[in-house]
Amino acid sequence: MREITSNAINIQGQPMFKLIEKVKYLESQGRDIVHLEIGDPDFQTPRHIIEAAKKSLDAGETHYGSSWGLPDLVETVRQATFRSRGFTPDINQILVTPGANIAIYYSIFCLVNPGQEVLVPNPGFPTYLSSIAMCGASAVPYPLLEENGFKMRASDIEALITDKTRLLIINSPQNPTGSITEPEHLREIYELAVKYDLYIYSDEIYSRMVYEANDFFSIASLDQAKERVILSNGFSKAFAMTGWRLGCVVAPSVIAERMMLLLQTTSSCVSAFIQRAGIAAIEGDQNPVDHMVNEYKSRRDLLVDGLNAIPGISCHKPGGAFYAFPNISSFGISSEQFAQVMLEEANVALLPGSNFGSQGEGFIRMVYASSKESINKALDRMAVACRSI
Repeated sequence: MREITSNAINIQGQPMFKLIEKVKYLESQGRDIVHLEIGDPDFQTPRHIIEAAKKSLDAGETHYGSSWGLPDLVETVRQATFRSRGFTPDINQILVTPGANIAIYYSIFCLVNPGQEVLVPNPGFPTYLSSIAMCGASAVPYPLLEENGFKMRASDIEALITDKTRLLIINSPQNPTGSITEPEHLREIYELAVKYDLYIYSDEIYSRMVYEANDFFSIASLDQAKERVILSNGFSKAFAMTGWRLGCVVAPSVIAERMMLLLQTTSSCVSAFIQRAGIAAIEGDQNPVDHMVNEYKSRRDLLVDGLNAIPGISCHKPGGAFYAFPNISSFGISSEQFAQVMLEEANVALLPGSNFGSQGEGFIRMVYASSKESINKALDRMAVACRSI
């Protein structure tokens, strides 16, 4: 029997799914597990979005469509980009994708040759690493330091640039830390990309989930995604549409076209009824989104205050997304061991920070996309388990 390819061997996937399988097993044994491990909102998709999809299906929109996306959604994205980021991209800069995750792979595939390097945040979203490996490129992690609130700094990035560096991936608001990098530092990072002639992949999936006085700023506004910035966004988080798998990319036209051909090759197009739902999400009633964001803010405060009240744990207050990234290093065990103790002894599922890179060691990621009741239950259980450590 012939062996599988090196490309297949390089597929890493996401480490969290090993934990998810264990949690499912424990629940099948009757254990009451509090879920704070998965970035999936506990809210239902707003009704008007669902109705738009049903209307599309009833109208017979069940056939192939343009690989670029429905013209109506493309135009909706153009206008939404102007409202949120201050520029109106050309039609041939916009590509509708089957989820935001796949856009990471599309971008790396189209921009980075085997043997070249991609700068990635550490800690950061594991899919970056898997996609880079699948393309035969090398990931070069740049540190997000707790002393800076886990925010990106140009000096930390520049020190790692070589003649092989091709692409810089940034993420703000960020997974797993919830940090938001300030506009002035994003401008410095953009100037760094200009200096070394790098592309920037800006993962903005959490752009609508910003709290306090932090106004969201997109690095794509600096070149209107015409030269070196690829702006990636999706509908999963802000609109509670994780199962719909709908995303969008704004990129320089020549790159957008290559990505479109890759999408055309792998999945033909995004289902029309899902795109109609996306139009309703952007153009329809925003009260459900506002309600969810306000609730996340309240949950964030509850979780962070509760964590900081547990001896041995310290947690900065994240500015966006729905993740907390508390420091548990004082317990003298690895983040993997800490997560196991919380699962086995406290029946609380959370992720070790090491799942997100070497800089995540000594931390854990907790998701406040669960109810306040669940968060309070988790905090009570964790407090008891931490005393046992």
